[in-house]
Amino acid sequence: MILASAAPISMPLAIAAALAYLVPAVASSRLSQPVARGVFLLAWLCHAAVLAFGLLLGVPHFGFGPALSVTAWLVAAVYMIESRVFPQLQTRWALCALGAAAVLLALVFPGNALHPATSPWLPLHWALGIASYGLFGAAVAHAWFMKRTEDRIRLAADPHSGMPLLTIERLTFRFVAGGFILLSASLLVAILLGDSLYGASTGWKWNHKSIFSVLSWLTFAVLLIGRSQWGWRGKRAARVLYIGAGLLLLAYVGSRFVLEVVLGRAS
Repeated sequence: MILASAAPISMPLAIAAALAYLVPAVASSRLSQPVARGVFLLAWLCHAAVLAFGLLLGVPHFGFGPALSVTAWLVAAVYMIESRVFPQLQTRWALCALGAAAVLLALVFPGNALHPATSPWLPLHWALGIASYGLFGAAVAHAWFMKRTEDRIRLAADPHSGMPLLTIERLTFRFVAGGFILLSASLLVAILLGDSLYGASTGWKWNHKSIFSVLSWLTFAVLLIGRSQWGWRGKRAARVLYIGAGLLLLAYVGSRFVLEVVLGRAS
């Protein structure tokens, strides 16, 4: 997945982003919402700079760390946009902690350098995969928000502390649908152009990565069909979403983690 770099400027920017993410994560209860959002925005911008400089100034890398970093950045971007539409939406310490962890993971595990002779189709395949990760990550975050909102309603807590429940539910399934389209496109590119992407001897194979990818695709397809035909919602829909997201995480991030960290291999 795309992409990080060992560019020297990446390290101070990554540390600054992680520290900025940690401020609202650790002290969210002691910060006003405007201050928390401002610090979160600063962290997001530093995170964006890390990703941009990694692509433009150094040799691009790929691996499980960069994949998680870009995914966390995309989820944070979605959350910031929504907080502008719904000002009552509170800055979530869990998202801030996730952002800090993702930035540091990409710094410690930058992945492998992209070969200069790489197929021009490979960045497209990676971009589609990364974008689907981001949308499914946003869907998982919204499913968690939905559960929190339902719990607050049952406890008769303040109903105006976040987005309306039905709005969260609609957004969750829109993110799932968008992620499903991008995942389908990514898999289609891998199947049709596998030899061009990775070489004639390393095209599409039924290995653990492709199996988990197809299983996640099937799980999300079942979720969307269940939503459309039988009106799935609430805990049932969330469970299926979590299963699909877990399978997708294992497909690439899990396989790269095993190769890079457990086995210590580059590929």
